[in-house]
Amino acid sequence: MSVSLCLNADLGELEGPEGRAIDAAMLRLVTRCSIACGGHAGDVETMRATLQLAHRNSVQIGAHPSYPDRANFGRVTLAMAPDELSASLSDQVAALLTIAAEDGVPVGHLKPHGALYNDAAKDIALARLVTGVAQRAGLACLIGPPQSQLAAAAGEAGLMFLAEGFADRTYEADGSLTPRSVRGSVIAESGVVLAQAVSIAQTGAVRARTGETVALAVRTLCLHSDTPDAAGHARSLRNGLEAAGITVEA
Repeated sequence: MSVSLCLNADLGELEGPEGRAIDAAMLRLVTRCSIACGGHAGDVETMRATLQLAHRNSVQIGAHPSYPDRANFGRVTLAMAPDELSASLSDQVAALLTIAAEDGVPVGHLKPHGALYNDAAKDIALARLVTGVAQRAGLACLIGPPQSQLAAAAGEAGLMFLAEGFADRTYEADGSLTPRSVRGSVIAESGVVLAQAVSIAQTGAVRARTGETVALAVRTLCLHSDTPDAAGHARSLRNGLEAAGITVEA
């Protein structure tokens, strides 16, 4: 049976020429990207540069909003009133869409970042808030974990849902990502990244950090651009997936 997957990356998160160079390298290898739009990282310059690079490489593009917390890179849960959070997320997405419209670049999905991603995966009210932001922005697709509240909220709203797994993160027995505070939660070796990705693609499951086999039926795999040698991981992963007979497409 043929297997196909989308390979995605969260981009526009790193500053300066080095950040743009990493994004450019990643965009030659992935088929979909989510662009930081000011909440945890990103500004007008990084958004415009990443949008243009993605479009030139025929990579599908989405917005990557987060809790408004640049100091912690959006990786800490913030206690915010729902209206306040919704307004912040909508403003972030609107900032990206405005630049995209100016440059004639289509944007099709929303993927929450960091702590917001993890929180909305478990909290249906928060998942519905995120889904509402996507709907009001005219984004027809939501990315998140399989069998999550984000998946449920997307279904309620009639949005396409793209179930996501992570090639470069370890998992817990309940199917959640290992917290970054745990040593080894980010996989640093390209060979291990590839082995986990192939396993997920071919078996629909992943081996948890503590040894259990966890079902993980996904349509897209993510690589983080802020992991050391992210571009090297992406190159190894793209080549390795294709060598294993797995089609990488948007």
